[in-house]
This record gives sequence, structure tokens and C-alpha cells, in this order.
Amino acid sequence: MKTNVEEMTVEIDLNKNCTYIVKDGSIQEVPTPSRGYGKQVISWQGGKPCHGKLEMDIKF
Repeated sequence: MKTNVEEMTVEIDLNKNCTYIVKDGSIQEVPTPSRGYGKQVISWQGGKPCHGKLEMDIKF
């Protein structure tokens, strides 16, 4: 059995350092830590990203 799958494409800038989340056919850029140090934690539920946490570190 052959399924009809709609193909969707999007162009992204490969010169930009960032993280993207793709969920249900849409793409969203994950914000970066404002001072450039920290981490992004993405939580998943049911095979899909459901929420994220942004933590910022302070470098001395």
C-alpha cells in the first residue's frame, strides 16, 4: 500500500548558530541564552517536543 505524503521544505541559514524544533509540520527557533552561555533542555511527550527550558550561566 502506498501512502500519499505531502513534502514540505523550508530554507534555513546554515551560517547562523541556533537550534530548531520541528513539530507537526512547523518549525520554530529555540531562543539562545542572552549572554551566550547556558543550555536548552527540550522535553518530549508522546514522541513530540512538548516544552523547553532555557538556563543561563554567568561566566566570571
